[in-house]
Amino acid sequence: MPESNPEALNFLLSRRSRPAKTLGGPTPDRDTLSTILTAAARSPDHGALEPWRFIVLGPKTLGQLAEIARERAPALGIESERVEKGVRQFSDAELAIAVISSPKPSVKIPKIEQIYSAGAVCLALLNAALASGWGANWLTGWACYDREFMAQGLNLARHESVAGFIHIGTETATPAERPRPDLAGIIEWRD
Repeated sequence: MPESNPEALNFLLSRRSRPAKTLGGPTPDRDTLSTILTAAARSPDHGALEPWRFIVLGPKTLGQLAEIARERAPALGIESERVEKGVRQFSDAELAIAVISSPKPSVKIPKIEQIYSAGAVCLALLNAALASGWGANWLTGWACYDREFMAQGLNLARHESVAGFIHIGTETATPAERPRPDLAGIIEWRD
């Protein structure tokens, strides 16, 4: 039998994202955040292409992103309640890490696998932050799909996109447990 890691398994079986709006200060310092980012960078990466990168966003930059989102919303035809939610994602935050999907040219590794790797990095970053005792949440939202927002706010290249914004901070409220998938409805066993 393989050697198990009951603590890690228990963490995964009980992990729970914390709503970004319930996260406050303090936030992790640079050394702590470097450890969390190191754990995230150990994500599956077929071909060792590192088809992703991190942008650590502090309060000043998050405020700028909120303003850019507010300015871009009319051009995108976003309804007012969605505008405010998208703006608050940045204006109310103290720390977020933008995980940037940055596929590399490769004849062996399809672009889709590289994009999946960026998604794996988002989950690993979220779990590393939670395992370190911080509250964390993975958000996207309408702004991260707007090329102009990505270029103006994050200086992304044309081939890059936002895989997610991982918000990290001190939990100010414990969320209620939410329903989990019914495994009988999503597993098919085959011999």
